[in-house]
Amino acid sequence: MNINVVRLGLTDYKQALEIQEKLQLLRQQEKIEDVLILLEHPPVLTLGRSGNYSDILLLPQDLKARGIEVFEVSRGGNVTYHGPGQIVGYIIMDLNKQGRDINQFVWKISEVFIRLLKEKYDIDAARERGKYTGVWIGNEKITAIGISVKRWVTMHGFAFNVNTQMQHFKLINPCGLKDRGVTSLEKITGAAQDFNKLNELVLEYFCKVFNLKPSITDISKIIS
Repeated sequence: MNINVVRLGLTDYKQALEIQEKLQLLRQQEKIEDVLILLEHPPVLTLGRSGNYSDILLLPQDLKARGIEVFEVSRGGNVTYHGPGQIVGYIIMDLNKQGRDINQFVWKISEVFIRLLKEKYDIDAARERGKYTGVWIGNEKITAIGISVKRWVTMHGFAFNVNTQMQHFKLINPCGLKDRGVTSLEKITGAAQDFNKLNELVLEYFCKVFNLKPSITDISKIIS
């Protein structure tokens, strides 16, 4: 199967959310094929369906002074940080074509990063059972995963910490967990990573795990 791949670069969160919502509707109407959006965001906090404002550790006026917005969104999970140096992937996929198995869909997303980190960097990453979603290296999360599904079409997706500004995670209790940490590829390796190369690797492994053929395109060709 094919998947359209759109690279948006550094994109405002609100704009990206509006694009996702339009794409989800078009996919539900079977007017487009599946879409993977790869981008990064300016610093922003998002609250999932189980989110709690008490896990944001700065007052609203302090966040505003730093230029950091907060969005309540439809994905699962709690509070998450997005910012430069983080590869964010938004997946608009019809699960009618994937067996209507949401757990398997999330499993495959995590498999992308488990395989990539092991095969390219010899880093052992893993899933954890229960409430701890995402991809973990020990007690530190390197990839957050949160999705929503409407009429069996997904949106939202993953956030992979590559050269992410780790100090920004001190603004929150990441994913509402006070006893767990967050890490990045830069932090683990001790060196800043080639961000463009990592984007290509994420795409390569995503397509391997989901058995998809990528078609690189422009968003204007999908949303008229």
